[in-house]
Amino acid sequence: MTDAADPGHGMPEGPLTGTRDGGWRRVHPASPFIRGWVALAAIGFFFGRDAFERLLRGESPVDELYTGQAPFLLLGGGLVLLATVLGYVTTWYFTRYQVAEGYVRVNTGFLFRQQRQARLDRVQAIDIVQPLLPRLLGLAELRFEVADAGESAVRLAYLRIGEATGLRATILASAAGLPPDAERPQEAAPEAPENVVLAVPPSRLIGSLLLSEQSFFVVLGGVASVALSALTESRAFILYLIPAVLGLAAAYWGSFNKGYNFTAAISPDGIRLRYGLLDTQAQTLPPGRIQALKVIQPPLWRIFGWYRMQVNVAGYGGPGNKGEGAARTTLLPVGQLRDVMSMLALVLPDPGTPDPTGVFTAGLNGLGGPGSPEDDGGFVTTPRRARILAPLGWRRNGFTATGTALLIRSGRLWRQLVVVPHQRTQSMALEQGPLARRFRVADLVLHTTSGPVSPRLIQADLDEARALLDAQAARARAARKRQTSEHWLAMVAVRQAGPDNGPRSELRRPGPPQPDLQRQELPQPDLHRQELQPTDKEGQAHG
Repeated sequence: MTDAADPGHGMPEGPLTGTRDGGWRRVHPASPFIRGWVALAAIGFFFGRDAFERLLRGESPVDELYTGQAPFLLLGGGLVLLATVLGYVTTWYFTRYQVAEGYVRVNTGFLFRQQRQARLDRVQAIDIVQPLLPRLLGLAELRFEVADAGESAVRLAYLRIGEATGLRATILASAAGLPPDAERPQEAAPEAPENVVLAVPPSRLIGSLLLSEQSFFVVLGGVASVALSALTESRAFILYLIPAVLGLAAAYWGSFNKGYNFTAAISPDGIRLRYGLLDTQAQTLPPGRIQALKVIQPPLWRIFGWYRMQVNVAGYGGPGNKGEGAARTTLLPVGQLRDVMSMLALVLPDPGTPDPTGVFTAGLNGLGGPGSPEDDGGFVTTPRRARILAPLGWRRNGFTATGTALLIRSGRLWRQLVVVPHQRTQSMALEQGPLARRFRVADLVLHTTSGPVSPRLIQADLDEARALLDAQAARARAARKRQTSEHWLAMVAVRQAGPDNGPRSELRRPGPPQPDLQRQELPQPDLHRQELQPTDKEGQAHG
């Protein structure tokens, strides 16, 4: 991401928004008003409230005190109107964007011009966001994250929904390394087809909120308040519940609004997530851009076999995304075991083991280590001598490694499984406190991008932790050497190529006339498939 003087003003505009090498384009003319409608509404309310109340009482809408100051009021109003018009012109007219030469560029500013540009092959994820007002007007904001972004994202607000969709398809096609159509080089890339993998019904979403940790603690606090009020014959304790109930209601509404109508689909562009009740959002995560994944099961969700999935994606966990990061990093708000397996198959098409179902099921629900009748996933757990450090979870805390990822599980009550692809391992560290030294155990921390997932192996045997540190570093180096291109589609093609044939041409997008899903051979979300690539012995090692 760079900032520079604006070279784009005065350049001719391209024939179509979102072309591969199009000219400079502007956002929708209504964008400044949509971004500033709250301020305009506040000004209108401030100046119009008294006049409206006077009209209701049958009086003159203008106070007699201001009648003699009409010229000054008109002059002030004119200045405000002029400032508004100038702000509109400078905000809209001097905001342009371009997709060309492997970059997307956004130019802004009148007096202080700024250009932001990002490499298309470093795109991590791309979203189409529609708040309520732009959604009613048929507009949308295009927001995409890049790996080398100093800020959270490059944003284009606002575009017509068709333009935003076409530009998203063009950026994803360029990021995937797809060549432009030789017959129509100036046209936007066609929208890739998709297959819906799962959908979260509203009833399940409501049930997950009612059985959440917040509900448990609020109910516990309510019972304690009622008991204390009965014992002390004072109702003051009940009043303490009012802020908690209001906060819980706000949290419920935020989670329901973000998780409503959640659907996940797979396309040649990557994983597509759509959700939202009033404010809708459509995310596209290209394959291989997910840095780490976490599957969580709170205690009350175990009744219905529900899980939640969250991911780390570069840019999503930055300082500019704290308010909305929880929704953007949620891969599955609530789902059953088969939904979790389907999403794992999308994130990790090659699990690197001949028995992915057994390994991931042991990571989610297993207890014990190798040789235990309760666990056949090959997880190496906390040694028995250190069980006093975690009386409930010592048989649950453990790890295993496949040919493509490291799996770390923890928690007896709040079960958790973390999956880190080998090539996404950035750095590692061994941590050991005084008690851990006494029992010869250590924690292994894997450093990744900012987000909700913090990979940490808890209380592993010291020798096994050291061996895992060396083995995982070797696996990470080998996986990064196999990643020879930033274009994710090229990497997918190489991974899926057979020994006697080149990369499969079916991975390409179809042309506009024939978007045939069957011809795409999209990845099937089924971990029971045995079409797995063989892995070397090093990838199967457990340290």
